[in-house]
Amino acid sequence: MTGRRAVIVDLVRSPFGRGRPGGTLARWHPVDLYARILQALVSRTGVDPAQVEDVITGCVIQVGEQAANIGRQAVLAAGFPVSVPAVTLDRKCGSAQQAMDFAAQGVIAGAYDLVIAGGVEVMSLIPMKTNRMGRDNLGPMHHARYPGGIAHQGIAAELIAARWGLSREMMDGFALRSHRLADTARAVVAGDIAALDDVEADEGIRADTSLERLAGLKPAYQDETMAARHPQIGWGVTAGNASQVTDGAGAMLIAEEGVARRLGLTPRARIRHFAVVGDDPHLMLTGVIPATRKVLARAGLGMGEIDAFEVSEAFASVVLAWAAETGADMERVNRFGGAIALGHPVGASGVRLTGNLLRALEQTGGRWGLQTMCESGGMANATLIERMEG
Repeated sequence: MTGRRAVIVDLVRSPFGRGRPGGTLARWHPVDLYARILQALVSRTGVDPAQVEDVITGCVIQVGEQAANIGRQAVLAAGFPVSVPAVTLDRKCGSAQQAMDFAAQGVIAGAYDLVIAGGVEVMSLIPMKTNRMGRDNLGPMHHARYPGGIAHQGIAAELIAARWGLSREMMDGFALRSHRLADTARAVVAGDIAALDDVEADEGIRADTSLERLAGLKPAYQDETMAARHPQIGWGVTAGNASQVTDGAGAMLIAEEGVARRLGLTPRARIRHFAVVGDDPHLMLTGVIPATRKVLARAGLGMGEIDAFEVSEAFASVVLAWAAETGADMERVNRFGGAIALGHPVGASGVRLTGNLLRALEQTGGRWGLQTMCESGGMANATLIERMEG
């Protein structure tokens, strides 16, 4: 198996809709939404779906309409041959990126020649925490290790802001940047989007927002109990400088490079290195920092050699703390906006990050791209790709 290389042939995603009743994708069944994206991917690449050896799918809230291995149900709904298997995984916000990494690792190991990786989440229909059914999902041993409990992600974002000295103004400024970049880049990223009936564009971008409007929003997580427990928090996290609850799906075709060439496919990038880390579950969202360092160390590269970055905008504080620790050139970070503007369908966001990363590399002629995604529970993925020139 020596010398096998995993490549991204192409990718496609849905428009992202606001995850609420009345959102542009709220009426879509998650199986149908993902099935339409799978159909769009094989149509775009021209690959015979019978040649696909697995479909690895990210989905976080696997309950109700998203239960029972949604990847397999979507494969069947898409009309793929019944011989095409699928598996669904949950690595929280990094699920679709993990699907990509597992697919590439399978290619490199010789388990696959042609595989689809993707993800789906319809948060209008299946809200966060639905799968917990109001029950304790941690258990006595977890509670024994963390007797005070672990605060949710919003409080983690506040703790990060406090530790790195990030003001409300800094976070709002970053949020405004995200919307402005996403608005300017609509035509650039449109090439990755498959229209769904009358839905053609991302719904969450607020081209008319301003620092004044963002400043007028109330803190999203301010709480007397948490204020007593964490007096250092400045309560600067709002709905405006956090990622949007969103509906969406995406998928990418990953192949062994030689096989892709024999099939007449033109890859866009090689998937070169991977890293996944665990980090402090109290801060929860800081794993992007050690994950970035780990993947760069494996590649033997420095931050200055990376031409484009995609860092998940779960909260503005996450990206700003990451930048402070890594010394990243912000001109290379999230060039086309991020989840604050575009939204964050948690099971599918990894595909969107990869799409924007590829577009940034192709637009600038850059070689190396790095994407990293923070994840609930104190984890993070990082993936390094290398742009190809046909």
